Amino acid sequence: MYTSNIHPLPREKFEILAKKHGKRCVTIYLPMHKKGKEQNEHLAQANLKKCLTNVRKLLTTYQICDEEIVNYLKPIEKLIANIELWRNPSKGLAIFLDQKGLSYYTLPISFKTKIYVASNFYVTPLIPLYYNTTIYYLLELSQDYVKFYEASKYGLTDLNIKSFAPNKLEKAVGFDFRQKMLQFRTGHNIFSSGAFHGHGEGKDDEKKELFTFFRAIDKGIKQALKNKSAPLVVACVNRLFDTYKQVNTYTNLYIKNISGDPEFKNKSILHKESWELIQNYFEKTKKAKLNQFTEMYNTPKVSYQINEIIPAAVDGKIDTLFVSKNTDLFGVYNTENRHLILNDKKEIQNGSLINLASVNTVFKGGEVYLLDAEDMPEHGKILNALFKY
Repeated sequence: MYTSNIHPLPREKFEILAKKHGKRCVTIYLPMHKKGKEQNEHLAQANLKKCLTNVRKLLTTYQICDEEIVNYLKPIEKLIANIELWRNPSKGLAIFLDQKGLSYYTLPISFKTKIYVASNFYVTPLIPLYYNTTIYYLLELSQDYVKFYEASKYGLTDLNIKSFAPNKLEKAVGFDFRQKMLQFRTGHNIFSSGAFHGHGEGKDDEKKELFTFFRAIDKGIKQALKNKSAPLVVACVNRLFDTYKQVNTYTNLYIKNISGDPEFKNKSILHKESWELIQNYFEKTKKAKLNQFTEMYNTPKVSYQINEIIPAAVDGKIDTLFVSKNTDLFGVYNTENRHLILNDKKEIQNGSLINLASVNTVFKGGEVYLLDAEDMPEHGKILNALFKY
């Protein structure tokens, strides 16, 4: 499991890749082979060489001279000799080349080898990193330490809570809290009536301070997550979670917390614990969507017809899109006259309709699940859709 606190491919970069258009965009996915024998035999590098050979053949159909093709592909060619790239491989490698340059990413996803040359990049295999209903939020909470992350199965991204909410109790209650925290850290119960002296003395006043602090955090988080629905997981001691639940107004606060003081917990361990806590939630969500497709099978709310799904994806009408893994469908969709042309194979003038449907679905508020063929709700179909309305 990937447990870095840095996402392997930040969502902003994904969105840039997904929205790019230009001449001769080259996309390559391949497994990196982490086993010793496969590494010693340089199988991944050999695979990339084969991909380059096939890309060259595809580019010749664009009526480009051989010299221009060689120069265009040099940045990818150099990757083969990049020792550092192959020395500590991840599960998969994603490569993107256009006339503005090369981008490549080692990722914790095992890809099937794929090449794609079109007027856009092919990003569907990356969707599980962000949009496969595995996004959640993680709040580390104590009186003098607050951190907030966007999280997924693959890592944590710091959302810098200081920009929209207080990160210490003293900032919320408006007086010097240092002496109180010194006493608390040396073993006093935070709710003990004799724990503090001076302003705010006693259990009732201390609870009021905590409520003030937590309300300020809740207000900031709710504003930061406006129009979001992913679950929020809280890491804190149990008694603080009991208090936070009373002030929380975010619609999807997860019912269980990660117990213990998170401040001194290793971030990799924290991420691991949070994912173990929340992963069943996502499995239940997927199963619920699959059941919903079955229950509404004979209604206009579902479809497996390409000529219905593509326009619905572009129009933002898809709630959930189920995509059969490692398949593709090619054609052209004209958004002005809503005319769809299907092709048997990839040609210069067409593109992947799978990629078109997937990208439009996630950018317009829907969910995308990449499933094995046997797990598709309607077997034998490449796309299944559950509509919003």
